[in-house]
Amino acid sequence: MGLFGKKKKSSRAERRAQAKALKSKARLEAKLAAKNADRDAKRVVKSASKSERKALKADLQRSKIVAKAQGKADAANLKIAETNARAAVEGKLLSEARLKRYVSTARLLAPVVVPIAYRAAQAGRNQLDAAKASRLGVPVDEVAAFAGYGGGLSARIAAARRSLDQLAATHPDAETTSFTAAVAQRLDDLGTAVTASESMPPARRRPAHQAIARELDGIDADLLNRLGVSS
Repeated sequence: MGLFGKKKKSSRAERRAQAKALKSKARLEAKLAAKNADRDAKRVVKSASKSERKALKADLQRSKIVAKAQGKADAANLKIAETNARAAVEGKLLSEARLKRYVSTARLLAPVVVPIAYRAAQAGRNQLDAAKASRLGVPVDEVAAFAGYGGGLSARIAAARRSLDQLAATHPDAETTSFTAAVAQRLDDLGTAVTASESMPPARRRPAHQAIARELDGIDADLLNRLGVSS
């Protein structure tokens, strides 16, 4: 009789130790994940431009608020898991009333937390798009068309095309027509060069972008001159 009692006590102690180890592991993994996410977010902020950095910092602040709200919902789920683990160790079943109470709490919080998280993420995305649109000089709804390392150059090429179309519409003479055709071809070539530079290593991409920018400077000056605008 004493032997069986000792084995039962030992088995219960082992289950309690296993549950404690699993709980500690889960807490450590959550802590490391949060630390890595924070480090990655700070790296993104550091590499962004000044205007984008400001928007990112605001987005990070909102994310902290959302995380705090999310924590309340997670706490309810954690409480269920901890109670179940304790019940398993002690060989007891979780009462139906207590389980319903925890589940109801999680359900009540979820409709509040999810919309907050969505709105915060959307607001951050909108701020980043607005900052990038301002930097590129394009409407916000066209930002996606100018992604990549050469997004700024692509935006300049698109702007030059619009100016070229305006020049062709207001000056239909033969000489201007010949000029616009030549410049249009050159803009096509520059657009191809921007696309090709995306796959280059930084050491080659930077001088390529500088050369493209110089050519665009010349094209812009010619267009402004023909449109009667002194540069």
